[in-house]
Amino acid sequence: MDAVLYCIGRLMTPILDAPALYQRGFDLRCEGRYSEAKEELLKVLQIDPNHVDAKWQLGLIQGFEGDFDGSIATLQTLCTASPTHADLRYDLAMTQMMLGMYAEACENLRIVLQQQPNHEKANRQIGYC
Repeated sequence: MDAVLYCIGRLMTPILDAPALYQRGFDLRCEGRYSEAKEELLKVLQIDPNHVDAKWQLGLIQGFEGDFDGSIATLQTLCTASPTHADLRYDLAMTQMMLGMYAEACENLRIVLQQQPNHEKANRQIGYC
């Protein structure tokens, strides 16, 4: 169920929880509907200002919308705050790779593989290093 119903007096109001909002934002991002995705992800951050995955998806959207420097800065900041989040670091590495930052990307791929030696995507990409 996507919504939890709150009873406020006689009024029933649907309230979405952070996981449901995040999933919707993630799905919208994957569909390329960035504006709508941002709205959902920002709602997640209103509920939980420390939601790393919502910040991660917003950082990716920055890059998809052309703010490459902002995307790199956001993803790097998040990796510093969450150094063991392998998928986040993988996306930082892929963003760096797309922007020609090969040394940085390869270093991040190595870190991912140190943390998760069986990380399938990182194992495929490390061959470019």
